Amino acid sequence: MPKLLTRPGSHPLRSLSRTAQSHWKLILAIASLLLVEAYVHRRNYDVPRPSPPLDAPFYTGCQDPVLNTTARESAVFMMLARNSEVKGAVSSVRSVQEQFNDNFGYPWVFLNDEEWTEDFKRKVGKAVGEGADVKFEVIPKEMWGYPEWINQDRAKKSMQDMKNRGIQYGGLESYHHMCRFQSGFFYDHPALLPYKYYWRVEPSISFTCAITYDPFVEMARHKKRYGYTTALWERGQTVPSLFRKLSLFRNEYRLPNSTLWTAMIDASWMPWPFRRMLAALRNRDERGDLWNMCHFWSNFEIADMDFFRGDAYRAVFDYLDRDGGFYYERWGDAPVHSLAAAMLLQPQELHHFSDWGYIHDDLQVCTFASTEQEKARGVKIPKYEDSDGDGRKELGCRCKCDDKARIVEPVCLNRIGLTTG
Repeated sequence: MPKLLTRPGSHPLRSLSRTAQSHWKLILAIASLLLVEAYVHRRNYDVPRPSPPLDAPFYTGCQDPVLNTTARESAVFMMLARNSEVKGAVSSVRSVQEQFNDNFGYPWVFLNDEEWTEDFKRKVGKAVGEGADVKFEVIPKEMWGYPEWINQDRAKKSMQDMKNRGIQYGGLESYHHMCRFQSGFFYDHPALLPYKYYWRVEPSISFTCAITYDPFVEMARHKKRYGYTTALWERGQTVPSLFRKLSLFRNEYRLPNSTLWTAMIDASWMPWPFRRMLAALRNRDERGDLWNMCHFWSNFEIADMDFFRGDAYRAVFDYLDRDGGFYYERWGDAPVHSLAAAMLLQPQELHHFSDWGYIHDDLQVCTFASTEQEKARGVKIPKYEDSDGDGRKELGCRCKCDDKARIVEPVCLNRIGLTTG
């Protein structure tokens, strides 16, 4: 067959170049429109700062603790632990008691998926103190284990894959059960049902400031429903589809937008209609925008359990539970609580305990206040290296940052903090 002959200069690239040159005005106009659309899209995700601010510290400095003979809120400390964690449990209890509860006398509930040993009960009971209200309870089987709709073979293959990829705790079946329990069942445990508020404590944590006021009373007085000390980035590979699932839930139930939800999003610079192509990537919503991975570190939280017990949160949990991501991925209770709070609560219903120093897993937050200039820029929490030794006011009471623990970068704290001013 003879070769097809082409005229000199008829190469496809040359032809395309000539077309572009002859239509450059149209191409420039389209490119400009796409750029403007992307810019407007990004601006729609700016977080407006309220005036006046919505979440000042309940107190700064030291107060005279109200003795534990006065009225209290319906509140409890809760720790989920194993018998093998007795040393860490004792350490945490001692920190809470010394910094707060020796003066306030709130009860404790300890939960385990197995029977407690006498050694654990004796040592932890001693740390809480003689005459204290302490219960050691077992989690019912229906709250801990695979639900009937989970394909266990698929789940175990997924866990092995997560282990092979080095995803922390991804290969531990018990960790997946724990995340599901802490996301959707703890507030219905019979031992917690009598209480409205709970303060979650984990083994091997510590508080580095004296807490000389009652946070439960202040949460109730200020109508706060969720309190946190730390916000930081989640590991994206643990929850690749969680944000998209919850975004679809928002759309399905037509939930109103809130600045809290907006604060969780890094809007894409990709213009429409190409932006939606990004939705196939992990941690993006169906429009292609990215979750910035900020979430509250739920190893500490003080919360109104009526929020979790309400119809809206139960619907969120049931939606996620049926999807199976607690086992097919490694959905943690921290991002579940955080994104649910961002969907269902208003900024004024959250409280950041910025006056409480806190350490967990060798990470800590310290309690230096922002300057007026920083506040004007939206910096609620300054970087620690900008705060050390410059005479900056400290919010907490008798605080002592640990020189051996790393300081949490305040990026997420400040991003979420924009919603409250």
